[in-house]
Amino acid sequence: MRRLVYCIASSLDGFIAGPDGADPTGPDGFWPIADDYVKHLAAELPEVLPVHARSALGITDEATRFDTVLEGRRTYDIGLRAGITDAYPHLRHLVFSRTLTESPDPAVELVATDPVAKVRELKGADGKDIWLLGGSELAGALYPEIDQLIVKLSPLTLGSGIPLFSRDTPFDPQTWELTEHTVLQSGAAFLTYTRP
Repeated sequence: MRRLVYCIASSLDGFIAGPDGADPTGPDGFWPIADDYVKHLAAELPEVLPVHARSALGITDEATRFDTVLEGRRTYDIGLRAGITDAYPHLRHLVFSRTLTESPDPAVELVATDPVAKVRELKGADGKDIWLLGGSELAGALYPEIDQLIVKLSPLTLGSGIPLFSRDTPFDPQTWELTEHTVLQSGAAFLTYTRP
């Protein structure tokens, strides 16, 4: 059965973006991206690189780990503000929104129904794992459905911002098994946790 994998960059203090929710790695961002971080992503998780990064790095291979990406409306808006309507054309791309009525890109599917029901439907179909890109609210709604966490931990603290899971996520302590880990020279760590 396919797994839902929340693969997300996080600060040491558990934030995925600043309080304004803007792209922390963009031109005006505060989140440094080291060369070894990009090289690791290109080698181990090339599907999570957006189209412009894949193009710049010469990545043309078919996805091997994920074939579907899920994101919430606010996360999708970051790309739209940059003029990108589909940052992941190499994947089936679903955006969860109750307010968007028409997709800005014919390849991007809008989902206005219950995220949990949709993920259960996706898990029951044939295919590779499903990548949950974010954001915080969608991750919170899908908390019980997440089978694996890949935390791209940055040697950075923010103090406040958008948390890994929405503050509205129900209290439900879970223990995860560390199944893979890589620490880079730059201080970033890739930590893979699997639900036992």
